[in-house]
Order: sequence, then C-alpha cells, then structure tokens
Amino acid sequence: MLDALAQDWRGPPRYQVPGGGGDTVTQLASLFQSHKALILFDTETSGLDFDKDQIIELAALRIEQTAAKGLRIAGQMDQFIRLPEGQQLTEKIVELTGITDRILEAEGVAPHKAATAFAKLINAGDGPVLLVAHNAQFDLLFVRSLLKGVKLAPRLEFLDTLTVYKDRRPYPHKLADAIIAYDLDGKVKNSHRAIDDVTAMLEVLRAMGEERDDLALYVNLFGYNAKYGVNGRRISGIRYEAQEFHKILTRPEQTLPAKVGRSAGASKGG
Repeated sequence: MLDALAQDWRGPPRYQVPGGGGDTVTQLASLFQSHKALILFDTETSGLDFDKDQIIELAALRIEQTAAKGLRIAGQMDQFIRLPEGQQLTEKIVELTGITDRILEAEGVAPHKAATAFAKLINAGDGPVLLVAHNAQFDLLFVRSLLKGVKLAPRLEFLDTLTVYKDRRPYPHKLADAIIAYDLDGKVKNSHRAIDDVTAMLEVLRAMGEERDDLALYVNLFGYNAKYGVNGRRISGIRYEAQEFHKILTRPEQTLPAKVGRSAGASKGG
C-alpha cells in the first residue's frame, strides 16, 4: 500500500534522522505501547484566523515501529496548497515563511488533494494513530477544516509537544527555543517552513523522550495559559487544563498529567 501512495508523498522519504542509521530512529517507546503510528505534522497558514485563513503548506512524517522495536519513517508529505481565487498572501506571511503567491500558483495543489494525501498518510495501516504537533491546538483547528468530509482512521489521538515542553524548560516555549535547549541547532532548523519544522519537531520529541519518557501521559491532554484561555474552539476528545510555567525540568509529581491525575483521584474520593 505504501508503494501505491508514493506519488502523494512525492516519492520515497527524503528526510533521514541524523544519527539514526538511514531511516531508522530510536526512543519514543512509551508512545508505541498504544499506537501503531505517529503522524508528526505542521502547517503554514495565510493568517491566524481559523475561520477565515487557509493552510498554504502542509507537511507530515509517518513514524512506525519495526519488528525489532526500532522506529522507521514510513512515509512523508510536503505540499503547498493554493489559495482560493482572488486571495493573496500578505507581506508579513511572505516574510515569515518565504512562501510567495508565485510559489503557490506554480507548485500548489487544490485543498482537497492535500487533504486526500494527508488522510492516506494517516490511514496507511491498521491500529490507533497519534497525531503530533507543536502548539497542536492551532494546527488541528486548521487541519480539521481541511479534512471535512474525508474519512480518517477511527482511532485518532493527539499529542502537543508544546504542552510537554512547558513541563521541561522555562519560557519561552517556541519550537526554536526547544531546538536550542536540546542542543539540536546543528542538526535541524526552525525556518517557518512546514517540512523543516516537522523534522525539527521529531528531534525535539526524541530528545524529550530520552530525557524522560513520560510522553504517553500527555496524549489527549493540552495545556493552556490560564490568563488567555483555550485558543479557539475546543476539540472533542481532548482534555484542556491550565498549565503553569516552570523554571526547570519539573519533577514527575509536578507535571501537568500528575496534577490532572490527583484532581481526578480527589474527585472520585469525594
């Protein structure tokens, strides 16, 4: 089936994990106890309004576990998406992403084609799938709109690496900050291009897993700043909790999942 999808993924995987031995990666064991595959993805958009703006680039990696308990990159996609007729990118977006109207016109695909390619990447196998993004709330709201009417794997769960990172390092918490914190700036880059951000996110996720592999505890748990509340509409199946900032790597009993667990225990006890 993977061969049949090659054209949607623009050929065989082009990204290889640094130090991973070809397309083999390590770590992230806890996430594969309950998931068949991880889909790390990122979007670049024409703005910040989920209802008005559009995805202009969508990139993703599908990570699977091998029979020998190693991990491999099973497929990837990186597609520009054309804007509706008559719309143009603002100078700010062009400056931030390096994506221009000319690029979208020459290389962009229709939104439904990008949606189909992403869905095939998600559905290319049996079992539960975990969607992973940095500041996943933002990307998921845009992707949810893109995927309307598209059939997806029945068991989808979600992991926000931003929520994990907030329990690991002090503010600021952008992907670029995580790259520096884990000494990855020589391996990857945060260029505000979707495919670069996805490959960087994979290395950050691996580093956090090596540091403390409690990643599975963050599945379907998104932290938010209590001062501002949840950004946009809440997504079904995700638990939202106010999350504090920390100055150092938090102790296991001080993490957001631990606090949620204590709260749930207290509710049952009461």
